[in-house]
Amino acid sequence: MKSATLPEYTRAAVVRGFGEPLKLEEVAVPQTVEAGGLLVEIVACSLCGTDVHCWEGTLAIPVELPLILGHEMVGRIIAIGDGADVDSTGQPLRIGDRILWTHAVCGHCVMCARKRPTLCRNKIPYGQGTMNQWPHLLGGLAQHSYVLPGSGRVRVPDAIPDDLASMASCALRSVVNAVEQAGRIGPEHTVVVQGAGPLGILATGLFAQAGAGRVITVGAPDARLEIASEFGAHEVVSLAEHPDPDDRLAMIRDATGGLGADLVAEFSGHPAAFAEGVEMAGPDARYLVVGQLGAGTTAVAPGTITKKNLTVIGSFSGDLSHYRTALTILERLADRLPFDRLISGRYPLGDVDSVMTRMQSFQEIKPVLLPQEVTS
Repeated sequence: MKSATLPEYTRAAVVRGFGEPLKLEEVAVPQTVEAGGLLVEIVACSLCGTDVHCWEGTLAIPVELPLILGHEMVGRIIAIGDGADVDSTGQPLRIGDRILWTHAVCGHCVMCARKRPTLCRNKIPYGQGTMNQWPHLLGGLAQHSYVLPGSGRVRVPDAIPDDLASMASCALRSVVNAVEQAGRIGPEHTVVVQGAGPLGILATGLFAQAGAGRVITVGAPDARLEIASEFGAHEVVSLAEHPDPDDRLAMIRDATGGLGADLVAEFSGHPAAFAEGVEMAGPDARYLVVGQLGAGTTAVAPGTITKKNLTVIGSFSGDLSHYRTALTILERLADRLPFDRLISGRYPLGDVDSVMTRMQSFQEIKPVLLPQEVTS
């Protein structure tokens, strides 16, 4: 094992009861790193809507408490286990390098064998896995985290700042995966993006850059729709100005000659958006569903899917290739898409409870916690 001096304890935001105020606790730092593993110092951890669901206890994926929140992070290596001195793309890794890493997968279950590691039956997720078992540090809202041997990892290029690299590790890589799964988009296509949160805005940008003839972003509040326009939305539909779903549907049909969109992409996370998106889709269209990770339900007429000959595509998370592509996008599209506009604030780790509450009430788009700055 190669390492810098390792601290005995680290500070972490621990969830011990769903919805309870978040407090920092001292957690023991592993003093040894197994073969294939890494120990990192977290330099930035941005918050995601999934973190809010996880903290509230409303996540559709089962979680076991207590846990350290945070799965959208970038870390600087402070210890390298045997055989872990290259990343998953073959780049050498050294003490001090920054990395992104995937959830840990087993590599031998039926989903891994089908090359669907995001659906691994034995996956150990960061920010959602219990801290009751060694190595305990499996969340990004901490000063340190452990990278398991089953986690893919990729070195972060020097030109990419910490906060954007952090965003790439979940929000952007999930959008990259979704856009890839959606299939070809060209100038003949109208795309409707449901949701003006970070994922919806990033998707707006990538669909526009892919050459969609028209991108319409539906969401709220209006300040976020302004950012969506900066990312390339040709039109926006405000939920505040048009609270009636029938009005929004009429606007989409008017914009598409009465047909509906060629692709509807759901990034809102609101269950009711699913039924609305099915209606917004035109005949022989595609409906891409990404944002539905909460436990809510909604009513939908399944015959609509049949009559329209819709293709419904579920897109979950992203694998190592999408992390790599996300970093490449940050480098190559930096002069075309205003990624910095998504970062709504940078805060010390000690502010995590107030920032999570602001995230819950949609006062933040993409706040970034800086674990090495514990207090303001």
